[in-house]
Amino acid sequence: MKNILFLFVIATIFGCKEKTSEIKQEKNQTPKEFVWEGSNIYFLLTDRFNNGDTSNDINFNRTKEAGKLRGFDGGDIKGITQKIKEGYFTKLGINAIWMTPVVEQIHGGTDEGTGWSYGYHGYWAKDWTKIDPNYGTKADLKELVAVAHKNGIRVLLDAVINHTGPVTEKDTVWPNDWVRTGPKCEHSNYENTISCTLVENLPDIRTESNESVALPPQLVKKWKAEGRYEQEIKELDVFFARTGYPRAPRFYIMKWLTDYIAEFGIDGYRVDTVKHTEEFVWQEFKVECDIAFADYKRNNPNKVLDDNDFYLVGEVYNYGISSGKAFDFGDKKVNYFDKAFNSLINFEIKWDAKQMEEKAVFYKYDSLLHTNLKNYSVLNYMTSHDDGQPFDKDRKVPFKTATMLMLTPGTSQVYYGDESARDLTIEGTVGDATLRSFMNWDVIKNDENTKEILLHWQKMGQFRANHMSVGAGKHQLISEENGLIFSRVRKEDKVIVGMNLPKGNKILNVSSIFNNGQYLHDFYSKQLVEVKNGQVTVNSNFDIVLLEINI
Repeated sequence: MKNILFLFVIATIFGCKEKTSEIKQEKNQTPKEFVWEGSNIYFLLTDRFNNGDTSNDINFNRTKEAGKLRGFDGGDIKGITQKIKEGYFTKLGINAIWMTPVVEQIHGGTDEGTGWSYGYHGYWAKDWTKIDPNYGTKADLKELVAVAHKNGIRVLLDAVINHTGPVTEKDTVWPNDWVRTGPKCEHSNYENTISCTLVENLPDIRTESNESVALPPQLVKKWKAEGRYEQEIKELDVFFARTGYPRAPRFYIMKWLTDYIAEFGIDGYRVDTVKHTEEFVWQEFKVECDIAFADYKRNNPNKVLDDNDFYLVGEVYNYGISSGKAFDFGDKKVNYFDKAFNSLINFEIKWDAKQMEEKAVFYKYDSLLHTNLKNYSVLNYMTSHDDGQPFDKDRKVPFKTATMLMLTPGTSQVYYGDESARDLTIEGTVGDATLRSFMNWDVIKNDENTKEILLHWQKMGQFRANHMSVGAGKHQLISEENGLIFSRVRKEDKVIVGMNLPKGNKILNVSSIFNNGQYLHDFYSKQLVEVKNGQVTVNSNFDIVLLEINI
């Protein structure tokens, strides 16, 4: 729990002259419990967040004019590290960063009907064993993880096992025993969602196969040209000798992906296109991730943040919390949580938040997470990189977006620019490119309205990060009179939240968890109040109150 010094430092966070050293001091002085179920994850496109090294902006002659927002824009690993050092994520209450894939992308481009496109997004792998130079180097990634961990921030990379990148004039198709090039998925049953290509010209890895295959000749040629063929072969021999797996396509990729755990100490993976791959693949992947994470912790005891296991969150497109543990293909239901994922991305929250009252949303999510999904969680989001129907596409209600995302039980995912109302309607774009503009740093710096929005996200995010009870605790309604008042409790961590309250003087009943004579801190208005007759009085110009105990 917080002490007086911590409260003083927190109170300075929203001052206009704050220094990074002050942020670090606040974090180091206040060790807090961390559980993934209550975490606040920031999701960013590596290429679109911040350009920390302009010298790596062009590689492999990817210079052909691309469609609007469909080429590389300069964002990189160094740019993310820079913002961690500046304290941007700490101020926002972020305790984990999820980055789009950083593996080497196809060298050419393709037109899927949306304009000429390069693999700026990271989901078109050419070589899983190497970081794409547009994103940076291994040294850059090692520094990012180290700096993030120093600041109490976990790092999630993005895993793709389902497919390679498209075939282009520079990127030949992998052998037939590695991939299928048809048919295209129809998504009407289990079989035609898995044994097929996600879209045209996106070769599908034969993840069902247990047949040993040789390395793709183009990969062998590439490794030899780069002078690392012998080392890669040696590592593969060790992996297959240890595991006893056949040299089937999926196991090669699992080896390559888990190397990022063992070498860099990343804390988790967001896994792409989960429902397009057999569920046993993810169970096998979890085993190898856990082994690699245990190896990293054993070899780097001084770099271990806590006792949490490796985190896996899956993208099962259109999964919603109401489905519980099972995703329905129409002809078959699959439990992806079973021996695989800690959490699944929840595509339902944005609809629930629009169509239901706040109290109903909180009750529903609390009930499901403590019954059908007990010991698991969901990752809630309001905006994402490939969902064309975000909660607030026109950015008309950025304050409500933050409040509902931060206070809904479960894990929260902030999409880069949610906190600054980054424009999601970019003229001239086609498809999901409109969701992927470069981070609006200039607007954050110069626009007063944006600063107000950001400040709200910072307050809500820090409160969530400081209290795992907000996302992972037990929810209890206290009152609906003159606003919504409720408590969240997880072990000794207890908070009371009031929202939609009248501005000015407001009285809250706190007797269900706090005692007379205790002093509470309203994190939102930065004032101390004393519990008298089971109540506290908060006088502020805000309609929200975030109460925590002050000791």
